[in-house]
Amino acid sequence: MEHFDRQYLELLEAVWTRGDERRDRTGVGTRSLFGPTMRFDLSDGKVPLLTTKRVAWKTAAREMMWFLTGNTNIRPLVEQRVHIWTDWPLARYRRETGEDIDRDSFEARIIADDAFAERWGDLGPVYGKQWVAWDTYEPAGDGLFRRGEPVNQIARLIDDIRNNPTSRRLLFTGWNVAELPGMALPPCHMTYQFHVARGRVSCALWQRSCDLGLGFAFNAFSAALLLRMVAQQCDLEAGELVWSGGDVHVYLNHEHLVTEQLSRVPRGQPRLEIRRKPATIFDYRIEDFEVFDYDPHPHIAAPVAV
Repeated sequence: MEHFDRQYLELLEAVWTRGDERRDRTGVGTRSLFGPTMRFDLSDGKVPLLTTKRVAWKTAAREMMWFLTGNTNIRPLVEQRVHIWTDWPLARYRRETGEDIDRDSFEARIIADDAFAERWGDLGPVYGKQWVAWDTYEPAGDGLFRRGEPVNQIARLIDDIRNNPTSRRLLFTGWNVAELPGMALPPCHMTYQFHVARGRVSCALWQRSCDLGLGFAFNAFSAALLLRMVAQQCDLEAGELVWSGGDVHVYLNHEHLVTEQLSRVPRGQPRLEIRRKPATIFDYRIEDFEVFDYDPHPHIAAPVAV
């Protein structure tokens, strides 16, 4: 059986050696390929958790549960020492105030000051807002519209899988065109579609943009975790995670990461266990998840391009 890492490492090498070198919005520059696909079998608890570098899977799990709350403020994350979304509001704060505050001080103020957190910690209508509270509008007369009942795409997905499992509309998306300008970062992992067959539910994730050096490890694990949660809630087994990327890229300042990771040999077969079935998909806790047989190589530090 091919190790999960092998597909990733082959793609990492292909992007670095054959990718089109281009400038990007961050100014760092990337090498990019378009449209690769990888398939991961999640049967028997298997999970695509990279072993050629340590992945902070609990951080990814906490982020996924934050998405499912619909919250768009970094405060609940930084209270759990999750820093992966801090760079964007921190950059905005520095830009708009001129204060060269460090990340730790910024996060301390986010936690301690309600008004500061409300103003500077919000990311706009990012993932969770679209997933569980997509805005709707209805006519109010005289050509005006009023806000209608928001759509919880995740709750609707679970209901549809349970009651109409052969539907070709088992999906949700974060790509709300009207609200993109207000988002700190438009959704990268943007559309998830599900397919039920022979007692198994599979998921195809379309990711418009993928930072292969840093982001993919989180994206793949998070999608697999979400699929496992959906499967459990619908009394099904987890099938395949089919990951497809649009612009899949490696940043030019990640050469050390590419070189080091490609030199490493995958090891072990990590497995994910969900220890409890809560009443709904919105009620999971971090202690419900446990990863076994995970013995990764050390973490590889690399800068995030904002």
